[in-house]
Amino acid sequence: MQLKVRSALRQHRKAAGLALALALTFASPALAQPYAARQEGAVVRLTDDKSQISVSILPSAGNVAFDMTVKGQKILRWPYASLDDFKAKPGLNGIPFMGPWANRLDEQAFYANGKRYPFDMELGNVRGTIPIHGFLSFVEWTVVEAKADASAAWVKSRLEVFRNPMWMKQFPFAHTIEMTYRLQAGALEVNTRIENLSREPMPVSIGYHPYFQLTDSPRDEWTVSAGVKTHWLLAPNKIPTGETQPVETFLPNPGSVPLKDFDLDHVFGDLVRDGNGRATMTVKGKAQQLDVVVGPNYRAMVMYAPKPVAGGQGNTSPQARNFICFEPMAAITNAMNLAHKGLYKELQTIPAGGVWQESFWVRPRGF
Repeated sequence: MQLKVRSALRQHRKAAGLALALALTFASPALAQPYAARQEGAVVRLTDDKSQISVSILPSAGNVAFDMTVKGQKILRWPYASLDDFKAKPGLNGIPFMGPWANRLDEQAFYANGKRYPFDMELGNVRGTIPIHGFLSFVEWTVVEAKADASAAWVKSRLEVFRNPMWMKQFPFAHTIEMTYRLQAGALEVNTRIENLSREPMPVSIGYHPYFQLTDSPRDEWTVSAGVKTHWLLAPNKIPTGETQPVETFLPNPGSVPLKDFDLDHVFGDLVRDGNGRATMTVKGKAQQLDVVVGPNYRAMVMYAPKPVAGGQGNTSPQARNFICFEPMAAITNAMNLAHKGLYKELQTIPAGGVWQESFWVRPRGF
């Protein structure tokens, strides 16, 4: 009888030890350090107890970070009552990815390596006369790692574009994308790594469309600091014409822009870099502040903050437009086609078998 009891105890301890080991591979215990990464149904949640920051990510629907809470204050716009509502009618909110191109193209085709690639519009994943935001914003990603240690919590997810015939039909460059959200030292890093598996150089025109908000004041009381030098002039269809002007022509004082005076949906380049090649965009409220810092391989920034309409309702109301988007972009809007026309010189490409990688950071202050 004692042997059976001892054997049962050993099996129980072994099972408990295995469960603990599995838990440790996913999330380090909160008692040991402030960081954790947890799977909560379809959501992966990163937490930093010391900074009182949490970030929630939905890998099954675009790998979008839909919630970032700082000391109880939500700094990402997310106008959905539930995740089911979002999945039923997804839209750009939170921190969505845009690929294989960000923002608009001037025709239903793109150019690469001197060749025109027309879209198959009957597939339905590319829409409109002016195709916008690619076709990867709401697709399912695969989580490959979610961990925490004494210094950070992170989740890495992968998208294998080459495995989907409909995607390859529209953008015939075999590649994989890895996105890593990392919560560390009071900031969220979003790292993107693209590996070109094809035999030709692959153009890089991806970007993100984060929707930020402050909670201590309304939009028209915010001040923006724009770390940019060049403003790209746009045609009525929001496509850059190829002409530029100094940013001061559009924003007389780019270091202190009263948002109430501007209706923003504009493209900027020639970012102001520090010694590490990073550029910073900032929005300030009464006390709260968000810095969006981009690495050197993000060559452009779109700022989107439409003005509320006086007496407006729905999407034009002050409540609906209480946000600003700082959009890190590897290239300006319509970069692939403008480069083919000789009007854009900064389009990046990944050589066959090569890798492109870059990060941007969201740093909250004053909360």
